[in-house]
Amino acid sequence: MGFSAPVKDMMFAIEHLSGWETLTRLPAFADLEVDTARAILDECARFCEEVVAPLNVTGDRDASHYDGTKVHLPDGFEDAYRQFVDNGWQSLQHPVEFGGQGLPRAVAAACSEMFNSANMSFALCPLLTDGAIDALLTSGTEAQKATYLENLISGRWSGTMNLTEPQAGSDLALLRTRAEPQDDGTYKIFGTKIFITYGEHDQTDNIVHLVLARIPGAPAGVKGISLFIVPKYMVEADGSLGARNDVRCVSIEHKLGIRASPTAVLEYGSEGGATGFLLGEENRGLDTMFIMMNSARFAVGVQGIAVSERAAQQALAYAKDRVQSRPVDGSSNESVAIIRHPDVRRLLMRMRAVTEGCRALAAATAGWHDLARHAEAPHERADALAVAEFMVPLVKGYSTEMSVDVASCGVQVHGGMGFIEETGAAQHYRDARILPIYEGTTAIQANDLVGRKTLRDGGRTAYRIAAMIEETEAALMASDSVSARAVARQLTRARGAFLSVVDFVVAETPRQPAAVFAGSVPYLMLAGNLMAGWQLARALLKAEALYADGTDRPFMAAKIATARFYADHILGDTVVLAERIIEGGDSILEAADVAL
Repeated sequence: MGFSAPVKDMMFAIEHLSGWETLTRLPAFADLEVDTARAILDECARFCEEVVAPLNVTGDRDASHYDGTKVHLPDGFEDAYRQFVDNGWQSLQHPVEFGGQGLPRAVAAACSEMFNSANMSFALCPLLTDGAIDALLTSGTEAQKATYLENLISGRWSGTMNLTEPQAGSDLALLRTRAEPQDDGTYKIFGTKIFITYGEHDQTDNIVHLVLARIPGAPAGVKGISLFIVPKYMVEADGSLGARNDVRCVSIEHKLGIRASPTAVLEYGSEGGATGFLLGEENRGLDTMFIMMNSARFAVGVQGIAVSERAAQQALAYAKDRVQSRPVDGSSNESVAIIRHPDVRRLLMRMRAVTEGCRALAAATAGWHDLARHAEAPHERADALAVAEFMVPLVKGYSTEMSVDVASCGVQVHGGMGFIEETGAAQHYRDARILPIYEGTTAIQANDLVGRKTLRDGGRTAYRIAAMIEETEAALMASDSVSARAVARQLTRARGAFLSVVDFVVAETPRQPAAVFAGSVPYLMLAGNLMAGWQLARALLKAEALYADGTDRPFMAAKIATARFYADHILGDTVVLAERIIEGGDSILEAADVAL
């Protein structure tokens, strides 16, 4: 089926949950009107629906392939990407001084969601380019910025992230790729990198690889890793492209999903060494790479929302059309559309509530990111950054894990037809399955949430966020609405579960770290569940006020109903998760010792 971009819900999240009023009072966004943001989203929706989405099924069926010399993308991809560049879609969130549009991240995230809903394989190329841009903006020299940023921000060049190797997996301390210093200040790069998204293709004029490698004599482990810019084609002093660098594609992977996206194995230095340029400081490569990874992690969370939206749309359309069985309440003697059956309604509402909750969380997180970058007072920037950084592993981990759940629900709504490739439901499930894995597995996100986001400041940021949630609860309880008060009660229970886990993590990690980290993924899922529910509760408050004013009452009523469903049917999972985290660590470790 076709794709219809949920622009109205995206604009609601941008305008009412991302801190829009605060952001547009800042000098960076002072000239931006909400109507301008809406026009951008409308045009992005048109392009995604008409140009990008029709390539999704054919790209999955035909896939990218490598003939030993050249990577071939599916028909239509290169033309669609040319239109993507011509329309400036790569440049949305990036600085004006390098050719970007300087828009708030929430606007760019909404457009990214649309591209990924339309065709995740297509959208992966610009996603990695965004990360390369962020790394160069933060750590590049002025000369490097001048050489690479304008072409990356325009989309004429693309970027990649080269981290892992066959023997290393997620343990980057095991990297073997080496960088040998040269007399002219460059480095010769030798090694093999795997899982490089869009590592080789011809739809851009150049590919800027960011490559982790070791300089001879560097400290062992992750403290001895540096980061290098290794362009596919060398860039001359006048900005023109020169000779091809010594980097070649060995193969591309045959994957469960995202089949149109070429995931390459790259070999550096088979003909004397690829020329690389140090990005940032020697032996501090991971510091810079984490900038790119954090950008990518947020973007991957948005991908989870995107595939959830696509799966939910398809399931709803099928449920309205598929006629099967009489209703259990006896309201018809004939078979009816399956949307009238209670469990199908439960599945559809779960899909909708999770998708909208994660979208709301991403929009709020994007707003905190922009406030951290552009607020005028240093303490405001620091406070916003702490909250934004706490949310990133939740956006990535919770949204992607739930995307697999939502896509699975979509298959279930289709019944046996969902298991058949022709319906398209299976593709969403296959595509979603990579999302909790790449850019750091859910366990890696959870370890980050425990270690860097909770323990590092003794839980201060977590407790501050809980206090913000409590303010929302008070506003809900002050309402005369039955739904608002019901959501408040569930939100209070969920916040209590969260606080009990934060207390446990802070107090018990010094004494029993293995037991605490055994519950790290449940902690992430609990926190993500709560934060998404909190944002939906904020949405409910705004929707009730707009409904009372007579503004788009059908939409506002649906928003209220969705928030209520989330509170009644999803938020309660936090209480069970808290019990597992606090009481279940020992049984995980002891059972594993005996049974595995």
